[in-house]
Amino acid sequence: MNDAPTPLAGIRVVEFTHMVMGPAVGHILAGLGAEVIRIEPIGGDQTRRLLGSGAGYFPMYNRGKQSICLNLKSEEGLSIARDLAASADVLVENFRPGALDRLGLDYETLSATNPRLIYCSEKGFLPGPYEDRTALDEVAQMMGGLAYMTGPPGRPLRAGSSVIDVTGGMFGVIGIMAALEERHRTGRGQKVIASLFETTVYLVGQHMAQFAVTGKPAAPMPARISAWAIYDVFETQDEPVFIGVVSDSLWEKFCALFGLDELWADQSLRANNQRVLARDRILPTIRALIGGMTRAEVIAKLEGTGLPFAPIGKPEDMFDDPHLADGGLEQVTLDDGRVTHLPTLPIQMDGKRAGSPTTLPAPGAGTRSILAALGYPDGQIAKLMESGAVA
Repeated sequence: MNDAPTPLAGIRVVEFTHMVMGPAVGHILAGLGAEVIRIEPIGGDQTRRLLGSGAGYFPMYNRGKQSICLNLKSEEGLSIARDLAASADVLVENFRPGALDRLGLDYETLSATNPRLIYCSEKGFLPGPYEDRTALDEVAQMMGGLAYMTGPPGRPLRAGSSVIDVTGGMFGVIGIMAALEERHRTGRGQKVIASLFETTVYLVGQHMAQFAVTGKPAAPMPARISAWAIYDVFETQDEPVFIGVVSDSLWEKFCALFGLDELWADQSLRANNQRVLARDRILPTIRALIGGMTRAEVIAKLEGTGLPFAPIGKPEDMFDDPHLADGGLEQVTLDDGRVTHLPTLPIQMDGKRAGSPTTLPAPGAGTRSILAALGYPDGQIAKLMESGAVA
């Protein structure tokens, strides 16, 4: 779509990233109109070649970017990286602590040349006793309590996507946007750090607060006492469906829809907390009722009623979802030339959805044009490519 919002047009982002967390920052910024230049090693980022659950990392989080391949072990490659940083509004990196510092690509050095630079480091931990540890999404989920809350008691289980990498990237974007706003007033950039561990703890903060309020540790979600009596996945004759009855008025509506006259007549079930305490009495009746219907029949009853419900979707189902087809997916040409559709940014601005057709950048696809825009003459570009400093 050609009318996608571009509020960050004119902002240049230089990205030293791999895997998910750092690339997610650049993808969000690119989706909002920023120019994002991705610096990869010669031959391309190893993330491009991951198998299994990692096979989707690169196409999901590297759309809308340019690619330049640099040999940062060569002085020429490092010099180009410094030139790019000098031209940038924002630099994003998510390598191990100290990795860019050892190359002279740290914030202090680069900001001396470019004081307007906003330098976003995506790390495992914010400064403190753990800051030099290497962290991954799964490490943070295990340490920060999310895996404990997700799995059944005694069986910690990571969430079903790279939720901390992506959310940590989102916090990085929030920090960058705040720093850009402050730069409007001060004229100076700053260093922003977002982290996996603290992001995880922020997400489980509701359970910390629950303990503070009640004095009782939060039970893992599969064993929790829900705040509502009906807030579960129910089996039907074919496919399961989630139903939530989260208010007294919805309880009345639910009983009327499904002919639960006996339950509605029970005055002891009119208030939510009374129903929560009577879950063991209510749920067998509800499960038997829903179990006698097909999923389509259940959804047909619930559609348009205001009652929360959801079929249990799989990732592959999202390609054909009619709601997502109405602006929630964008066309992406993969490395091998196949065309697919992947999620756009879940944002609408001024009535417009983010997203436009994109082609994943081949390794170094933008090298010549990026160097030319920096003022490198054709002859020098040719020599740099012959020397192996760039590709």
